[in-house]
Formats: sequence, structure tokens, C-alpha cells
Amino acid sequence: MDTRAEVREFLVTRRARLTPDKVGILAGGNRRVPGLRRSEVASLAGLSVEYYSKIERGDIAGASASVLEAIAGALRLDDTERAHLSDLARASDGIPVSGRVRRRPVRTGAPRPSLNWALEALTDAVAFVRNSRQDLLATNALGRAFYAPVIGDGGRVPNLARFQFLDPASHDFYPDWDRFAEMCVAIMRAEAGRDPHDRAMQDLVGELSTRSELFRSLWGAHDVRTHGSGTKRFNHPIVGEVVLAYEELAITADPGHILMVYTAEPGSPSADRLTLLSSWAMSDPVVRSHEA
Repeated sequence: MDTRAEVREFLVTRRARLTPDKVGILAGGNRRVPGLRRSEVASLAGLSVEYYSKIERGDIAGASASVLEAIAGALRLDDTERAHLSDLARASDGIPVSGRVRRRPVRTGAPRPSLNWALEALTDAVAFVRNSRQDLLATNALGRAFYAPVIGDGGRVPNLARFQFLDPASHDFYPDWDRFAEMCVAIMRAEAGRDPHDRAMQDLVGELSTRSELFRSLWGAHDVRTHGSGTKRFNHPIVGEVVLAYEELAITADPGHILMVYTAEPGSPSADRLTLLSSWAMSDPVVRSHEA
């Protein structure tokens, strides 16, 4: 990806979402741009207009941590956005200047046997491993049953982003489809900033941008977020609606790989439905055929 363009788009969109009253600036008339002016951001950050304008044009290489923090404060960036700005700055600096170590390529091959054993040991939760591109690399038994609409009949590696934007079945599977779509793109945006040299990510973004107008629009908004933890609502074709809590865990042996664990509140209707789904999975030959 073009790092200069990424920096420019991110800062422009962050500036456009702020209004003078949100940052304590008395707005005058004849404002021809949405949000704050460059000069106002520069003033809030304690920078010259010329220097901030240079950075916003994408020339962020060499910017110090204090300058980045000042810009982040002026634009009211949250923690994920601050990390994203730092990632873009490091990418602009280049390895020799920043000492940034390139991540090992994200693999899409078969996971380690021990990782599969760990997944299968989680019997009462939906557990799966994904990479930064939203490829679904491995699942436990309940995960295979739960994500049957995503996994399908085989072929290429299942991808949560492709399912979200290109498969009509996703609208049934995700009752809160719009929220899921925004979340999916924002997570991918953050991942792309961490490794702008990931060609496979670039290809996926290009494919989705070409085939989905909504993806293209959300990507252009340049919102970023991390997954972390929370709750999601699903409508499974076998057991119906379930509300699950999720936790995201980094797999340190495989940089860029994430273990996601979905659980239901004990004693809740969702827990009963997960138990029912687990029983169904044990008797379904299609689901069992995907076992490692």
C-alpha cells in the first residue's frame, strides 16, 4: 500500500470528524471544509501550520514520538487510532531508520498439531484461529459447526471478510450485519497499518473494493479498531439466535495469528443452544469430515 496516501487519508478523515465546538474553538463563518482546518489542528498540537500540513500530506517520516502524540491529542485519537498512527509513521521511516523488525510472513498452511490439540481441548466454546487477513485457519469441533455457513464445502481457505461482504448468507448469520461490516473493515484497516507490505492483504482489499461498494466506502472512511473483547449476536441456521461473549488472544508463536474464543453465559438460552449445536455436530458427517 502507498504509505503516504494512508497517512494522508487517515489524518484528513480524523480532522474532518471534529468540529470546532468539540475542541473548544470559537468557529467563524465561511468554513469551506468539514471539521477542523489544518491551521486549527496545528495550533492544538503546538506545531507550525507548515509542518503539520507537510505531515498531513503524507510526509511523516522522521516525526518524533512527541510530535505524533501531540497530533493524536489534537485529533482526539483513541488508543487504537494512536497505535495506527504510530504504525504508519514506522512504516514511513523504513527499517534502517526505525529499527522496525518486519513480521514473519503470515502463513495460511496447516497449523501446528499442538495448536489443533489446544483447540480441540476447548469443548464448550467456539474457538478458532485467524490471521490478519481474516482467514479462518483452524477451528475446534464446535467452531466447525458454528461457522459452517462460512466454511462451506471447501475450496480456498474460508475468509470472514469475503463471507461478510460477498456471501448473501452473511445477512442471515449476522443479525447486526451493518455493525459487523464496520467492525470487520476497521480491524482490517488496523492490521494493514501494522504491515503495509503484506501483498496478500493488498490483494484482498483490492478484491473486496472491486466487488463491494460498501466495503470500498468503509475502507475509505479509514476507521480503525481492535477486537479485544465484547459480545456479539448471531443467528445460526441450526439452533437460531445466540449471544456470545468473545475474547481475543494473541498467539505469540505465530505473529499475526489470533485465537478467538466465543462463550455463552452459563445457564443462558444461548448456552443451551451451543450444547444443542455441539450434539448436532457430533452426529453430522459433513462437519466431522473437516476434523483435523
